Amino acid sequence: MAFEQETKAALRILEGITEGTMSSGDSISLVEDADPALIYLLFTWIRHRYGPSHPASDGVLGRLVAISNRPAVAAKMKEGQEDPVVEWFEDGYTYRDLDAGAFVALIIEKLEG
Repeated sequence: MAFEQETKAALRILEGITEGTMSSGDSISLVEDADPALIYLLFTWIRHRYGPSHPASDGVLGRLVAISNRPAVAAKMKEGQEDPVVEWFEDGYTYRDLDAGAFVALIIEKLEG
């Protein structure tokens, strides 16, 4: 998939969960088509950004759990966690330091590169 398409798909997943703009079924469909490392990084970014003190955490984390409890998604997360891109990101960056757009652009660029 081209850089722009990957970026749009990643932002749709992220915004679907954080803003509630998609149903769980639609989100799951996009998640199942995405790169495992991307999914692991997106879901981890969400968990870091929407901790217990965030006013939207209940809704956001509820949507995240509804998606990540699916066996196929859980397996994808586990696979993605082992990807070298995850280690690269976690060694050089902090999830809380990047907003959604910058985070997605950085990750897609690395995955496509």
